[in-house]
Amino acid sequence: MKRTSLKVLSLAVLAFAASCGQRGSNGQLIGDQSRLNYNAPTPIGMVYVPSGTFKLGASDEDVRGRNDATIHTVQVAGFYMDATEISNQEYRQFTNWVKDSIARTLLQYVKDLPDGSTKLDWNKRINWKDADIQDQLASMYIQSDQSGWGIKLINTTVLQYEYKTFDYSNASRYAGPKSSYNEKAFTYTLHPEIYPDTTVWVKQYQYSFNEPISRQYFWYQGFNTYPVVGVDWYQAQAFCDWRTRYWISEREKAKLYTEGRFRLPSEQEWEWAARGGRNESPYPWGGPYIINKKGCYLANFKPQRGNYSADGGLYTVPVDKYAANDYGLKNMSGNVAEWTNSGFFGNSYDQMADINPEVRMGNRPGDEPYKTRKVVRGGSWRDVAYFLQVGTRDYEYADSAKPYIGFRCL
Repeated sequence: MKRTSLKVLSLAVLAFAASCGQRGSNGQLIGDQSRLNYNAPTPIGMVYVPSGTFKLGASDEDVRGRNDATIHTVQVAGFYMDATEISNQEYRQFTNWVKDSIARTLLQYVKDLPDGSTKLDWNKRINWKDADIQDQLASMYIQSDQSGWGIKLINTTVLQYEYKTFDYSNASRYAGPKSSYNEKAFTYTLHPEIYPDTTVWVKQYQYSFNEPISRQYFWYQGFNTYPVVGVDWYQAQAFCDWRTRYWISEREKAKLYTEGRFRLPSEQEWEWAARGGRNESPYPWGGPYIINKKGCYLANFKPQRGNYSADGGLYTVPVDKYAANDYGLKNMSGNVAEWTNSGFFGNSYDQMADINPEVRMGNRPGDEPYKTRKVVRGGSWRDVAYFLQVGTRDYEYADSAKPYIGFRCL
């Protein structure tokens, strides 16, 4: 028995040596060499913002007297950021994808997977003009006899996108027994309607004739490169989730690494990016002035009382107009204000960490209203110059859609 045991032990030692050794290691600790080399991809339309330290907070007089942007020195890690605001045509790619996915679900255009589940078959073409197809998709439409225009239209309330969000903050504070821990308790499912509210142009301004832009702004090709508006915070989050899924799906097909997620920036990341390395300048282009030496305005905003177009734009302008800051980011001030991921309360700067600071709260519909206040940054076409300053904070409720708020992704 002893001889047999020693023989088995010897074989086990040999097996261990064979399994753990790597060719060329000579018994040295050289790390796992089985992985491919990693080259970070740069998504189209994004620029890299390096990590750095800066003075967070107001760079000029607090004319509103809020005292909500006290100066603190903080460190922010580097990230990729959209060089421009998300445009109408980019957001339409999202709404079209949702429309097509709902149609494929109704038509049962699916593929069977080895594990018994199914997934949508995106290779199968939908003949939208076929009468039988239209009958099966009837629930997606407002019929012509019920439409105010007398024609059959897509029912935009049907265009809902389901996504999940994980509450890392509460999960990290879980103090119960490990055996009772359940990630589902910190996972929330949301399914917002994702079509922009095109009526915001009319709702925002009473006794003002804005019906033409309300009818045309999102779908008309002349506005393709203009920033999407009428999108609330939950819709912006849904877009980020879809963009992540779309990115990962295509990279997995090509057997490429998938890393990171698209998301909204925190307000501190947004401010660091907007400053463009100019630590104490009030505007992305540096200096205290909103006009250059030729007398031209440097952003799209409300430069004079009752005069919106003195800067060249009555409403919004294309997302690539005006010069970029030193990081290559355009329209960080003006055009449309931008949603951030951060919750808003007045003294949050005094509560945050000094490394990658952020405040998260009210990420679910139904939370108390004060928790759903989200920071918006950058000012817009309808704002005066003060709101264009990189240190100026403002907020809107997460379920609010406005004709002057858009977003960009990290």
